Amino acid sequence: MGAGLGGWAAVEAIRQLDQQVSITLVTACQGDLYHKPELSVAISRGLDKSALVQESGIEAACRLGVQLVSSTFVVGITPELNQLRTTRGSLTYTKLILAQGAKPALPKQLPPSLCWRVNDLSSWSGMQQALAKGPQKIAIVGAGMIGCEIAEDFIRAGHQVALLDRNDLPLAGLLPALASKRLAESLARLGVDYRGDDEITRITELSNGQKQICFKRGGSLKVDQVLAATGLMTDNRIARQGKLEFDHGIQVDANTLQTSEPDIYALGDCISIEGTPCRFIEPIKHQAKSIAHAILEHDSAGYEHSAPVIRLKTRSLPLVMKGLPVAGTKWTLVYEDADALVMEQRIEDQVVAHLQVGARSQTQAA
Repeated sequence: MGAGLGGWAAVEAIRQLDQQVSITLVTACQGDLYHKPELSVAISRGLDKSALVQESGIEAACRLGVQLVSSTFVVGITPELNQLRTTRGSLTYTKLILAQGAKPALPKQLPPSLCWRVNDLSSWSGMQQALAKGPQKIAIVGAGMIGCEIAEDFIRAGHQVALLDRNDLPLAGLLPALASKRLAESLARLGVDYRGDDEITRITELSNGQKQICFKRGGSLKVDQVLAATGLMTDNRIARQGKLEFDHGIQVDANTLQTSEPDIYALGDCISIEGTPCRFIEPIKHQAKSIAHAILEHDSAGYEHSAPVIRLKTRSLPLVMKGLPVAGTKWTLVYEDADALVMEQRIEDQVVAHLQVGARSQTQAA
C-alpha cells in the first residue's frame, strides 16, 4: 500500500530476492517514481513535474513485474481475513506492506483551500504552475527543514518570501541557538523576511485573490501565495480500523518492522519505533531490505535503527547533523570562525550529536 519511496523500495528489495512472487502495488496516485527531497529545491532550478519524474508508474511496474493498481484508495484492512479493502474492491494478501507515508499537519488556523502543501509530486506541481506566472509574494508557514529549504529556493527563483514561525529563530526545535542565529542571518542575506515569535490567528482571501494573514500580536501580511510547512503526521484511520497498534505512527518492531499483526509490515514515514516517528529518507532502503528478507523467509540480521545523517539543503549555508540531539543536554562549542561552526552534545563522554554549520577549509579541519 503506497507507491512513494517506501513502496517502490519494498518492491525493488523483494525482486532482488525473488523474480516470481506475485506483487500488487495499490496507490492513490499514478505511482510515478521521483526523488522526493528534490521538491524543496526544484523551483529555482526551473524544473517541472515532467523533469522530476524518473520513471512512470506503468514503466516501473512493467520493469519489475508488478500489478499496479493506481488511482485507488484503501478504505480498510481485515487482518483476520488477510484482506485489503479498496475503492476497487477487496484484495487478498499473504503479506501486506504499508508504505502510506505521512501527510502535512495543518493547524486549524490554516485553511486547506488557501494553503499549498508540497509533500507529494501532485500538490507540488500545482504550486509550481501557480508560481510560473511570474514573481510573487509568498508566505511560508513553518521554519523547519522544509520551510528553510523552500524559502531559499523561492528567493533564488525571484520571488519575495516571508518565513513565519512561532519561535524566535529558524529550526529552533533542532539546533542550538548559535546555529539557528547563523541560519537566520544567512536567510536574511538572501532576502528572506523572517518573522518569528508570533502566531497566525487566521488567513482570509481578499477580493483581488491575495491572502491576508493576521497575527496574534497584531498586524497582518498580504501575500499572493501561502505555503504550509508545519510538519507531518501519519493518518491513523487505516491502522486503527485494522486494529494495528499506533503511537505517533504505525508501531513496528525495531528489528523486524512487523506491526502488531504478524502478516503486516510497515516502513517509511508512516511508522514509529518505540513511539518515535521515523521520517527520514536514508533508512528506507534498509527497512525495505529487512522486510523483503522477512516475508520471503530469507536469513537476515534484521533492521538496525540508527539516527540518520540530517542534511539541510540550503546552498548558502550547508548544515549537517549526525546523531539526534537530546532535549535538555548542553551543546559544546568545538570550533567557530566566520565561515563555520562545529558543536556537539556529549553524555558521559560519548558524542550523541555532532553538528557542522558552514564549511571548514581542509587546513582548519586538520
